[in-house]
Amino acid sequence: MTTSSNQRPKRTQRDYTLAFKLGVVERVEKGEFSYKQAQAHFGIQGRSTVLVWLRKHGRLDWSKPFQHPLMPSSKETPAEKIKRLERELADEKLRNKILNGMVDIMDNEYGAGLRKKYLSGTSGKPKKEKK
Repeated sequence: MTTSSNQRPKRTQRDYTLAFKLGVVERVEKGEFSYKQAQAHFGIQGRSTVLVWLRKHGRLDWSKPFQHPLMPSSKETPAEKIKRLERELADEKLRNKILNGMVDIMDNEYGAGLRKKYLSGTSGKPKKEKK
């Protein structure tokens, strides 16, 4: 049996304590590290070890890749993005119109006084009382 000089030493399996695992999971979920950064920082050998810990001990759902709720799932062309934004704008305008109508009804029928009354002709500073 001959050994060459460029041969790596045999990897050994490391066991991690539950406290260590929970500490790593907590730091990843706080956003201090990504799970790959935590793996490199703490010298964890397995490629998916931290991800397995996150799935097992974490409070977040790590079963599927993270997709930000406001970001579209696929690459949009500029034309598609414009159309999507125009639809969203139209929806928000309709929502605003409905809410304003509801406030008007509340004011007229119930005297709720929900509209903010703006000061006219002043700089917005409260008037000083005369003694």
